[in-house]
Amino acid sequence: MPTIVFLGAGSVVFTRQLATDLLRFSDLPRLTLVLHDIDGERLDVARGTVENISVQLGTPVDVRATLDRREALDGADFVVNMIQVGGIAATRVDLELPFRRGLRQTIGDTTGVGGVFRALRTFPVLSGIAADMKELCPDALFLNYTNPMAMNVWWMSVVAPEIRTYGLCHSVYWTVHDLCELVGVPVEGTHYRAAGVNHQAWLTEWSRDGVDLYPRLRERIASDPELDRRVRVEILKRIGYYPTETSEHSAEYLDWFLRSDAQIERFRLKPLEYIGISEENVREFEHARNILAEGGDLPLHDAADAAEYAPQIIHSVLTGTVREIHVNVPNAGLIAELPEGAAVEVPATVDATGVHPERSGPLPAAGAALNRTYLSVAELTVNAALEGDPELVRRAVLLDGNASSSLTPDEIWELCDELTAAHAAFLPRALGGTLAEAR
Repeated sequence: MPTIVFLGAGSVVFTRQLATDLLRFSDLPRLTLVLHDIDGERLDVARGTVENISVQLGTPVDVRATLDRREALDGADFVVNMIQVGGIAATRVDLELPFRRGLRQTIGDTTGVGGVFRALRTFPVLSGIAADMKELCPDALFLNYTNPMAMNVWWMSVVAPEIRTYGLCHSVYWTVHDLCELVGVPVEGTHYRAAGVNHQAWLTEWSRDGVDLYPRLRERIASDPELDRRVRVEILKRIGYYPTETSEHSAEYLDWFLRSDAQIERFRLKPLEYIGISEENVREFEHARNILAEGGDLPLHDAADAAEYAPQIIHSVLTGTVREIHVNVPNAGLIAELPEGAAVEVPATVDATGVHPERSGPLPAAGAALNRTYLSVAELTVNAALEGDPELVRRAVLLDGNASSSLTPDEIWELCDELTAAHAAFLPRALGGTLAEAR
């Protein structure tokens, strides 16, 4: 009986999405789903969520829930990682402390100062997971959803190269879905490929029946001046290809947008937006808890909206169904324009033998240049943790365009001191924290 582990299962809405997609496959064998979280209340709601989905869909599943990570991982075939170290409280710190100094972020989970400190909190936990997996389930696939994706996949490739790690994100699919809706063509039947880095990959191919859809997109943009107020449209105009993450995310990866009030107004941006999103996630958890406590059924998303890759990978490996997805993996000759070993996002084929990343065609030159800056921030962050060098943390933030366009080097160093003190419980001692070892 295949065993699938959800780490961070207390992220109940995401657990609901993944479990629903999994249990909708009618040709899977009976599954064992093991849920792990460090929050007992959230874990109880997660278990109730999966049991409710099983009843609604009429698909039996064996569910176990445990606060003990080693118990959860023992004998796993697939490990789905969706932890958020520090939770909403740490997210507030990542966004609000920089904001007080004049550094504005919208999401703060991928690169820049928010991404750097989220990574530094997550790396020790990933190291602990990797050590447990080497001992308890060395052949399991590690399917990572936790951001910052590129840094976390890169970290796993260094500390546990023997673990088959794949970073999964729905940004490519939903980008194509939304663009197809914008130009009035069904997403079904389109051919698309993207490559680059997570949240900043480039839609290099997008066609239907052999016809390139980019000209149709440009015509649509030209017909509606309001579309010029989208961050991603601005990036398309300047770089020549459409990026694969939302405008809210994309705005903070460059120095073009958040540096001035005028740009924020023009592109309709909301600094600190992720705090509101995080608070809504808490409300959704509470709503799910209340529904289950009253004996009701949780709302399930439509089958047509099943866009998450982890259930698709699990289904392909267990049934031999061949499908194409996009994954984040170390660059082993996959994208010639980006550094070897860096975590890159590329198309991949999945079948009974596993996940097979594919070599990408040439990236747009300007797009690759932006990717290299992003990856430089990631590289310095990974090296800072590996070497225990707090100076590299500050240099990583200094290289970020949004940070360096908003703060002086002195201010960046002072901000990093503040963030280190605020997150000390999650950071290793070598970087100024109080954590003694991997967790």
